[in-house]
Amino acid sequence: MATRTPGSVLFRSLKALQVYGANTDVGKTVVSTILCKALARATPEQQAWYLKPVSTGPLEDADDYSVSRFSPETRTKCLFQYDLPVSPHIAARGSKLPAFNDNSILSQVYSHITECHKAGPGTLLLETAGGIHSPTPASNSQADLYRPLRLPVLLVADARLGGISSSISAFESLHIRGYDIDSILVWENRQYQNHAYLHDYFKPRNIPVLALPPPPPRDNDRARDHEQMSLYYEKVSTLEKIDAFVENLSKNHEARIEKLTSLSTRAESHIWYPFTQHKDLSAKDIMTIDSAYGDFFQAVGQSNAEVPNSEAPNLLEPTVDGSASWWTQGLGHGDPQLSLAAAYAAGRYGHVMFAGAIHEPAMSLSELMLQNMHNPRLQRVFFSDNGSTGMEVATKMGLTAASQRYQHAKHDIGVIGLKGSYHGDTIGAMDCSEPSTFNGKVHWYEGRGYWFDFPQVKLKAGNWIVEPPSGMENGFGPATEFASLNDIFDMGTRDQSLAASNYRSYITEVLGRLQNEGKRFGALIMEPILLGAGGMLFVDPLFQRCLVQVVRQNPQLFTDSSSPSTETASPPSSQDLGWSGLPVIFDEVFTGLYRLGRFNSASFLGVDPDISVHAKLLTGGLLPLCVTLASDSVYEAFLGTEKSDALLHGHSYTAHAVGCEVARTSVQKMMEMEKTQEWSVFQNDWSSSQSNTIDQESSQVWSMWSQGFLHQASLSPSVESVVALGSVLAINLQDDISGYNSTAARGLQGRLRADFKDFSIHSRVLGNVFYLMMSQTTKMEAVRRIEQMVLASLTGSS
Repeated sequence: MATRTPGSVLFRSLKALQVYGANTDVGKTVVSTILCKALARATPEQQAWYLKPVSTGPLEDADDYSVSRFSPETRTKCLFQYDLPVSPHIAARGSKLPAFNDNSILSQVYSHITECHKAGPGTLLLETAGGIHSPTPASNSQADLYRPLRLPVLLVADARLGGISSSISAFESLHIRGYDIDSILVWENRQYQNHAYLHDYFKPRNIPVLALPPPPPRDNDRARDHEQMSLYYEKVSTLEKIDAFVENLSKNHEARIEKLTSLSTRAESHIWYPFTQHKDLSAKDIMTIDSAYGDFFQAVGQSNAEVPNSEAPNLLEPTVDGSASWWTQGLGHGDPQLSLAAAYAAGRYGHVMFAGAIHEPAMSLSELMLQNMHNPRLQRVFFSDNGSTGMEVATKMGLTAASQRYQHAKHDIGVIGLKGSYHGDTIGAMDCSEPSTFNGKVHWYEGRGYWFDFPQVKLKAGNWIVEPPSGMENGFGPATEFASLNDIFDMGTRDQSLAASNYRSYITEVLGRLQNEGKRFGALIMEPILLGAGGMLFVDPLFQRCLVQVVRQNPQLFTDSSSPSTETASPPSSQDLGWSGLPVIFDEVFTGLYRLGRFNSASFLGVDPDISVHAKLLTGGLLPLCVTLASDSVYEAFLGTEKSDALLHGHSYTAHAVGCEVARTSVQKMMEMEKTQEWSVFQNDWSSSQSNTIDQESSQVWSMWSQGFLHQASLSPSVESVVALGSVLAINLQDDISGYNSTAARGLQGRLRADFKDFSIHSRVLGNVFYLMMSQTTKMEAVRRIEQMVLASLTGSS
């Protein structure tokens, strides 16, 4: 069996469970020994294994030594034994053993469980150290160390005074991290009756509580103590309720597998998927995800779902979340800080209505966003639930402000944007994009606006270029080669170039022609730098900068000269924070909040929008939430004497406290990552190509994807061009058919979804464009391994 990246463990013929204790000295090892002896007796044809990953103290007192003494049929193993009888993080400091990080421990645990499976059917108990949050040798919580395995948990509760509280707290700590609690075991205690209380507490949660006779008091005489414990284990391990418990472990294991392997078939019958043509969709095309952690889904392997024999590999395959779960993942799946933030806000508020009210999470998030946008124009925050509705709100804001100033007719107004734009599927946001696959057959769609074609940034055959739209070389000039990507983003130099002059002249000419044709506009709407759904189109940042400049400096292009009552605004001064020409709206739903390596993508252009929309990475990938930030000059357009003058838009869950608290936590965590230079290992790879004439701290562009990899990929015969920025990678494959009608990227997608040695990659494609994006917490080693896989798969491309 190939070596796999550590992830969830689920074998048909091996039941693997994790034994946690609500506290130290609650009897985890005694429970493990009882169960191992019962398993050996109840299923003699199967093997019982006991694993203690980390142990501290003298060898003769070690838990695995105790289990092997009283249950000699059990195969025991300890991976890391430290001599000092203290917490693992302290024992590791004073040990002569090599320093082991959590990943190395997890890898060895995964490998050992896999070896046990290969040895034949049976049951493995993995016993943790101390309580739920006892530190690992690397000083992290062991609840987080073992979370990627997501083994069902046997929780040994505390029967002592105060044990009810510690046991329930232990359950909640595990539950909030996504563990499944199979059962709770506790000693009977007539004085405190903890077992009775816990039975009633967990019964509504369908978690059984097994009360066991307590072991005899420890005897100072080792020989007598050993004899007493031997008699105790023989007696308790043969109790009928222990036999029933062991049998129930098997039933739960089989039920879990049955539920997982049937999900895709059930989904095929009842689920209507987004952005999916169902005509040819079958159950085998539907990925069943059991859990997710970090960068990985733990998904049921397509080839494993129907394999019944004991030689079947792990049913759950680690699969890289290559689309960042539709671009939302920023801090990896299952981040405990976000889970705790959500639980805190849910416990403190639940959901409270927002109209005319305020709560701390909404206020803190609003101030955090406004302060760190470093855009003096933005002073107001409007909450909604997702990027599409956030853009719907932004469109209402912009069009209302412009219509009020220019007195446009109610329906005679459109937007200015870029070809290939996509701003969402609500009706107003949909009308802000040109006709496309997304809206072409929508009956009420009515594209309202003009969309500029634009020069694109590409890495072609090893060279960074800015390429004009096909057939428009006369207006923009030929493709221009640049020494580095950073030179393309050098707005200080390029603003004075011939290209900038050409761009401004072209834009002014087009807008003048549209005005003469009677077209009226209410906003300039753009996705800065990268047009996501349009095919990861990398816009020349200079073109977007010039478009904003022309719009703001030429308000006369948007007046209606036939209307004597139309107000004509003067071009703005550098200190003017009011909107001019048209309100400028930046759709940063996808590109904002460090997706491209910076807090906001407007900073690449050196211009400040009047309205800015942020979602996706806002909550680190945990909850839906969107903020639309606006200037006071836009906000004031809605101040009036009648309610109908206000911005009448809202949702029942507007600014829900749980989402706001998670977003605040997520944004602060990413800001801290930037401050502590967590991405420096990636930035260093790009620093050699930065121009010495530029302030590198403020102007450096970088990507998680290495320059060497991008160069190699761009030289592949099957590749037309490559782009990368921040965590985003897009590979444009050669095809006579471009856009969404192309199937060129499916072959590459399929090869990466195949069973590689250690993990596979789940991805989405946009016609002939294959893209990947990582979370902001992805480690360099993982990115480099993915690069190797992509290059290997490109070699097989036609």
